[in-house]
Amino acid sequence: MSRFGLGRNLDDLQNEIGVAPDISILSGTERVVVRQIPLVQIGINPDQPRKTFVQADLEDLAASIREKGVLTPILLRPVKGRAYSYEIVAGERRFRASKMAGLNEIPAFVKNLADDNAMEIALIENVQRENLNPIEESAGYVNLMNKCKYTLQDVARLIGKSESYIRNSIRLNGLPASVKKMVEQGELSASHARAIAVAENPEQLAQEILTKKMTVAETEMRVKKVARSTNTRKFTDKTMDAKTVRELIGRAERALSAAVRITERRGGAGIITISFNTRNQLNEIIDKIAGKK
Repeated sequence: MSRFGLGRNLDDLQNEIGVAPDISILSGTERVVVRQIPLVQIGINPDQPRKTFVQADLEDLAASIREKGVLTPILLRPVKGRAYSYEIVAGERRFRASKMAGLNEIPAFVKNLADDNAMEIALIENVQRENLNPIEESAGYVNLMNKCKYTLQDVARLIGKSESYIRNSIRLNGLPASVKKMVEQGELSASHARAIAVAENPEQLAQEILTKKMTVAETEMRVKKVARSTNTRKFTDKTMDAKTVRELIGRAERALSAAVRITERRGGAGIITISFNTRNQLNEIIDKIAGKK
């Protein structure tokens, strides 16, 4: 079973509410219907990955809403102990534009959602609609990993992108604020920023890129000639020493009562191989890994 509470029973939900919203990831057996919610009862989600909104785009959307109304309901979740009754999970742009258009209420789906599910939905909606700039997208992945304890593999599976894509995106989150601002303002491309993220002096390199109008290929060649940041994944030593590997294998074999092999790759990643002889032994290994006695 997936660790994510998304995507299950979607057909049942669609039968209840008709055409599902764009996010199309509501789940569970709770009945969800469109309701008209007063705007004054709605608050902004602090974990919303999108932080910037283009005023001109909001004004265009507000004009459309005045003429046609809100065509796609937003998604809210009820909250307690706040100055508002509902928190936006998806649709903050429509909410802001509706206020600009002078509306008093907005059509919405209201669903009980845990913090981690709300973060998942907010990130997925923004990534799939390509509304996030590269810095916001990177911060969204990091926030999801930190607050929900997700691994890089979890995020890749959730978003539907490769692990290398997520890893490269996360690189941007470690850049200095001044370089991030260059990317957000379109002065520096995300490809340039990813190239210099592994360097010890990204701010200096960013200025050099702008001054010399360097291509991404030229930037990558330049990065190879400068010192690497100690924070980059590739700075990790290639492998552990043989004694350490033997000690780790011994600990694993004693804990699992099975033969274990450890293969470490460059950067600290690697593979653990556990061998079993019978299905009973396999079940015993799984029980031990799962913490069952």
